Amino acid sequence: MIYTLLKSNFTIVYNPSFTMINNLQFANRIKKIIEEHQFSASGFADKIGVQRSSISHILSGRNKPSLDFILKVCNAFSDVDMEWLVNGIGTYPSSNGSNEIGATSPSLFDSKTTSGAKRIQRIVVFYEDGTFDEYHK
Repeated sequence: MIYTLLKSNFTIVYNPSFTMINNLQFANRIKKIIEEHQFSASGFADKIGVQRSSISHILSGRNKPSLDFILKVCNAFSDVDMEWLVNGIGTYPSSNGSNEIGATSPSLFDSKTTSGAKRIQRIVVFYEDGTFDEYHK
């Protein structure tokens, strides 16, 4: 069962079947990427454009990865499938191409969907400190 609450232009969705990211399993997948591409943790941080302490905190299990972090990893390494990175579903490396930043990938807001398929209109990420980021089509 999914509950939706609309309040002041914000939509809050509660979905009990949603599984949170397991920090240690996610960290192991990041370590696998680092080893496969022969980076140090600091070199990996530089490659994806995040602070070195962010990598340290994620690898230790202290912090959960943000959506921005996940997107940076997937954009920097085209052989990393987002489903595998987040949930461990699928294989790594994926068979979709090169390892260069900026490799083309379909947009979440892509209008080329199959008939009858639902399209994403916007994504809202809420942070613990009460702030949020909103991504529109």
